[in-house]
Amino acid sequence: MAAVTFLKSYLTTVLVLGVLSRWLGADTPPEGLRPWFDPPPEFRGVLGSQKSPLLRAEGQRVASPEEWQKRRAEILQNWHGMMGPWPPVLERPRQTILTTERREDFTQYRIRLEIAPNQYGEGYLLIPDGKPPFPAVYVPFYNPETSIGLSDKPMRDFALQLTRRGFVSLSMGAPGGDARKPELIDGARCQPLSYLGYLAANAWQALAATPGVDSTRIGIVGHSYGGKWALFGSCLWEKYACAVWSDPGVVFDEARPSVNYWEPWYLGLEAGRVRKSGLITSESPRTGAYKELVAQGYDLTDLHALMAPRPFLVSGGSEDFPARWTALNHAREVNDVLGAKHRVAMHNRELHEPNEASNAVIYQFMEWALRARPGDGGKAAP
Repeated sequence: MAAVTFLKSYLTTVLVLGVLSRWLGADTPPEGLRPWFDPPPEFRGVLGSQKSPLLRAEGQRVASPEEWQKRRAEILQNWHGMMGPWPPVLERPRQTILTTERREDFTQYRIRLEIAPNQYGEGYLLIPDGKPPFPAVYVPFYNPETSIGLSDKPMRDFALQLTRRGFVSLSMGAPGGDARKPELIDGARCQPLSYLGYLAANAWQALAATPGVDSTRIGIVGHSYGGKWALFGSCLWEKYACAVWSDPGVVFDEARPSVNYWEPWYLGLEAGRVRKSGLITSESPRTGAYKELVAQGYDLTDLHALMAPRPFLVSGGSEDFPARWTALNHAREVNDVLGAKHRVAMHNRELHEPNEASNAVIYQFMEWALRARPGDGGKAAP
């Protein structure tokens, strides 16, 4: 038994190091992407009021990659301690194919997938024609149909568009079907948004077990509610090679009703207490883990830092405007310690809704971040 446990731990370490090693050397983005990795001049080098992720609990500042690994473990421990622990991650989620359909140059499978121990959800697995190994992407949203282009919201069809570009895609919706009343398995003791991160970890496991998928080239992308899901999933599960967060609100901003991490379906769940939905007021105060996180000075900059040295793109709209660079600059500092360049990017649009220009940047980013690289065993780019 001890040998089996050691082997599992060893293989997991090898896999994670394989993902991270893709990003430890210099890797310049293509010309069309390059501008989004540099803050506008007025925000260059400007840090927000958040505590630096590089400061350890005892006040020492991280100055080396080795020290960062200790600090990274500390951040994870603190956040899971605040939000509640995850159930065990599924080693190989069970799935059943419900229907099979040919669309364009890919095959669409409607599947029933084990998203947590003995908890199932229905979604779609799209597999392109062509020669494997393929990169892959997980696309969470309110419902899976939107992500594969079967709704009236075409600018949110990330899974369809990426599969057209040679990616395997997995699209899933809110557990239980209602984002504001998520179904957590019996015995889950974590906040709902952390639980979504846990579901993202299981989705990665499902994609990694899919024949033809290169497990070192799996990313995640989501918009709005899906953007929060993608943020927590990619930051808390380090096997995701890259991430795109479309206008989730990348900091705790209590002046904006859509940056609503305090709601009980995100981080504000508290047993025996229900607050009125909406902005924080004296009548509707902070609750749950969110209350404790704010009281102790935490912000999402800690989570951004957990991505390092993996690249991420903020596809910002009305909630994540250019001034958010002052928060993202903290993650740039972490990557500087690791000697990693071109890891933090932000592209901005005016409205919350994605548009053709913002989506073009998303797809170019994913193609760059998940292409095959020297040292990947000769695997060809899609």
